[in-house]
Amino acid sequence: MTGPNKFLDDMSKLMTNAMGVAQGARTEAETAMKGWVDRWLADRNLVTREEFDAVRAMAQKAREENEALKERLEALEKAAGKKKG
Repeated sequence: MTGPNKFLDDMSKLMTNAMGVAQGARTEAETAMKGWVDRWLADRNLVTREEFDAVRAMAQKAREENEALKERLEALEKAAGKKKG
């Protein structure tokens, strides 16, 4: 009865080794893909979230200042128009 058991043991070892090799290949492929994606993103000169938020805040402040200046200019023009008329 050692024949079938030996065959099953050998098949079990073979499958275990194959799974180990497949897991190693998967890990290596994931590492290579992550490295490629990191390099690709670095080459695109993308901004960080912090940089984006800082520029967005500056743009919002500029819009608010422009709106205040627009209202001030309209008030000055209105006042100048009343003095002429």
